[in-house]
Amino acid sequence: MSKAHHPKLKKKIMDKKLSLKLNGGRYVRGIPLGFDPFKNLVTDKCVQMTTSGQQKNIGLPVYGNSIIILEALE
Repeated sequence: MSKAHHPKLKKKIMDKKLSLKLNGGRYVRGIPLGFDPFKNLVTDKCVQMTTSGQQKNIGLPVYGNSIIILEALE
């Protein structure tokens, strides 16, 4: 990503743990590695939170238009 895109957003969310609500009722937590102007977000150490409270390690996914809510946890 070019530094010309969203510099304030980059400062606020990079290297901080995020909680993401995705379409389909899915919830994940991870650390953002980068994003682009199309709102694609690459997260590291990503964990999917299930409705039963279990956590499933899902690695390094990329999310785009499926993100409904993005929340910084730190």
